[in-house]
Amino acid sequence: MKPCVRMLIAGLLVPLSTTTAAAELIPTPSFSDHAIPTAEVPHADPSSWQALDVGLLTIALVLATYLALVRRSRRGMLVLTVACLVWFGFVRHGCVCSIGSLQNVALACAQSAYAVPWSVLAFFALPLIFTLFFGRTFCASVCPLGAMQELLAVRPHPVPRWLDQSLGLVPFFYLGAAMVFAATGTAFIICRYDPFVAFFRLGGNANILVFSACVAIVAVFVGRPYCRYLCPYGAVLGLLSRVARWHLRIVPGECITCRLCEEACPYGAIHPPTVPQTPQQRARGKKALLGTLAAAPLIVAVLAWLGTWWAVPLSRFHPTVRLAQQVQQEEAGETIQTTYASDAFRNTGQGLARLYDEAIAQQQRFVRIGGWLGAWMGLVLAVKLIHLAVRRRRTDYHPEQAGCVSCGRCFTSCPVELVRLGLIRDVSEMVKEPAA
Repeated sequence: MKPCVRMLIAGLLVPLSTTTAAAELIPTPSFSDHAIPTAEVPHADPSSWQALDVGLLTIALVLATYLALVRRSRRGMLVLTVACLVWFGFVRHGCVCSIGSLQNVALACAQSAYAVPWSVLAFFALPLIFTLFFGRTFCASVCPLGAMQELLAVRPHPVPRWLDQSLGLVPFFYLGAAMVFAATGTAFIICRYDPFVAFFRLGGNANILVFSACVAIVAVFVGRPYCRYLCPYGAVLGLLSRVARWHLRIVPGECITCRLCEEACPYGAIHPPTVPQTPQQRARGKKALLGTLAAAPLIVAVLAWLGTWWAVPLSRFHPTVRLAQQVQQEEAGETIQTTYASDAFRNTGQGLARLYDEAIAQQQRFVRIGGWLGAWMGLVLAVKLIHLAVRRRRTDYHPEQAGCVSCGRCFTSCPVELVRLGLIRDVSEMVKEPAA
């Protein structure tokens, strides 16, 4: 036998014999009624499934845009809503998610070693592109979270304007916090607190089940509470929708000002004509606008400073900082209760100094990023105040491009639309003319 062949056989037999000998010398311990756990490696979705998901997302976006802006068909949009909810929600368990892709992109921007899968990039970018041109048609029927809330909104009640405007700031704050946690490798909080993931996966821990149930109950009486008051991706889509060239509109020449669409919209996205202002009201409005513009830099600066102050408490959510605090308390005798993380750290034999240095570095990183987070919140608040101070003149009903999700509910209540669809002969069948 040639030497090279003998060496190859020996190389194949040595690991096998070593493993067999080790198994004989160190037999598997037998415990009563205890099964030795085996490591299971999760199977990644093959590229064919990813391509299918991206293809279906593209088709759904095209259909939603066509049904909302061309056909203006509420019935067709409901069919598409159910289909997207079944596939992207229950079949795919909500894991092909444009909302959560924000965190993957933030982590990739902060850490060059992290590579975003191409399908995640597609789910992140495609709805943004469609919204930039056609408004929030992704929210209308494609997003599984929006689809769930759309079907649950059976008895929606209007939210007071002041409360709606105030809660509308929360998604932007949530967006900033989620980007900070993702960029620092702390957590993907958007995925962790997904309001309907327990329904899509038909299970979950008690906390997420209670949270999901609460959001579902609120969604029955408040139109899309997560989309309007929490969704960070919806905040980005709302900004892009403001500049959309093609958007769901109320044609001024055809509107008969019956107010039926305003009453049918559960999201407060249809604004009525404005009342003419007196000279005194216009003068007060100009003073309020100038005061807000002057205060805007101060608001941004103060919140940026506060961001550096609350960054240290936020850093305690990071696993390294949390572990360092736990180990420090154990070393000082402040606690005798250890954790799995601290036990695992001690078993590695690493030095405490290295752990503390890594924790301090993470806290300093949070201080830097926390300042930007505070500045972002200050900018959002200042822009909102300026937006409220600007008085816009409207002579007809106008759908707010940022808040309108193109759901099509107004179609079924508009007499002009029903005449166009041939469902009624004349608008007088729905709108009675005032008595002489």
